[in-house]
Amino acid sequence: MDPQNLQTIKKTVEEFFQKTTFEVEVDLLPEKEGTIPINLKTDEPQILIGEGGQTLNEIQHLLKAMLKRKISELFYINLDINDYKKKKTEYLRELARSLADDVSLTKKEKTLAPMPAYERRIIHLELSNRSDVASESIGEEPDRKIVIKPR
Repeated sequence: MDPQNLQTIKKTVEEFFQKTTFEVEVDLLPEKEGTIPINLKTDEPQILIGEGGQTLNEIQHLLKAMLKRKISELFYINLDINDYKKKKTEYLRELARSLADDVSLTKKEKTLAPMPAYERRIIHLELSNRSDVASESIGEEPDRKIVIKPR
C-alpha cells in the first residue's frame, strides 16, 4: 500500500479515538497479505474489546467503512487492542489441537460453543492438515459452532 494511504489510515484511526475520548497509542504494522494490522495500546481495553471481542469487531467494521471513503485502493484492516486477538488466536489454536487429540484418541466427536466466523476459521485452519480428524461448522448464525470428528 502506498505510504500516503498508510498515513491516512493512521491519522483517521487516531482522530476516531480522540473523538471517543479514549487514550490510545496507534501502531501500524507492516502489511501482510493485503491486510494492514493496526495495534492499539490503551489503559482501558475491556471497554473497547467488549464481551467476546464484539465491540472490537464493531469498531474495526466502523473504521473500515470510514477508511473506504478516503482510500480507493483495496485493503483490509485487522484492529487489535493490547494483543487481545493475538492471544485469542493462540488460545483457539491450542484448544483446536487439544480437542483434536482427544477426538483422535477417543474416536468420539466434540462440539465447541458457538463462535464468530473468524474464530471458527482459525480452528478449521489449525486442523486442516490433520489426517486423523475433520472439522465442520454446523448451525445458523449467531449459534454456528464447530464439530470435530474422527476420520
